[in-house]
Amino acid sequence: MTDGWTWDESLFAGAAAHYERGRLPYAEGFVAALADELGLDGSGRLLDVGCGPGTVTVPLAGCFAEAVGVDPDAGMLARARLRAARDGVGNIRWVRARAEDLPAGLGVFRVVVFAQSFHWMVQDAVAATVREMLPPGGAFVHVADAKEPLSTEGLPHPVPPYEAVAELVRRWLGPVRRAGRGFLPDGTPGGEERVLAAAGFVGPTRLRVPSGAVARRSVDDVVAWVHSRSDGAPHLFGSRLAEFDADLRALLSAASPGGWFAERAPDTELRIWRTPRG
Repeated sequence: MTDGWTWDESLFAGAAAHYERGRLPYAEGFVAALADELGLDGSGRLLDVGCGPGTVTVPLAGCFAEAVGVDPDAGMLARARLRAARDGVGNIRWVRARAEDLPAGLGVFRVVVFAQSFHWMVQDAVAATVREMLPPGGAFVHVADAKEPLSTEGLPHPVPPYEAVAELVRRWLGPVRRAGRGFLPDGTPGGEERVLAAAGFVGPTRLRVPSGAVARRSVDDVVAWVHSRSDGAPHLFGSRLAEFDADLRALLSAASPGGWFAERAPDTELRIWRTPRG
């Protein structure tokens, strides 16, 4: 992981309650795209590492006989269980553990998914372990939002003022990005392709699933987005959380007096590595 930073259990403390409302959804067609690419037919097992509130685990579970969602945050797993129950998905087992605890007696999986979670992990160690949990031809899948700027033309409301929100967070929490009880001055590490190649994976195959959705966002939605993030998790503000929220709401109300924002949801990128056959 990043030099000078150590993971602790407060990384996303309190964020789970805000996650589903605050985060934009993945592209609607990502499940079908992945199923088609990997020939998923309802057999085998899925492992979702850093599953959060089940954002990917629940919609993908129907492509497998069994799914397992792993996350170290109890609040995230509680939300995941609620989501699975709400959607009538009953073939998921939820396990509270870090990626570094794997294999944790969980067995072998056809597909292992990391949905914007791998960057929080000790990547070399996790990749090597996951390699041993996949059979020949098994797939390591990274799910992420496409990163390029999206057009704001034709939107029915202003785009959320993300730069101004980030500046407000810095004024409250300091200029260096917070993460749990520590700091991430240089952000989280990249180099995923190097790590997975070193672990013996082949690839990646890249799929881009278009979204095309326009999300209408309320002030409450944008506040939830801030508190769904590690650098804006509620616990970081301590006893002054209500004061921060008042400042944040004032900023958002000034940016859109009508109280509504709009933005285009990003496309979803799937990067797929496989274990060698034979």
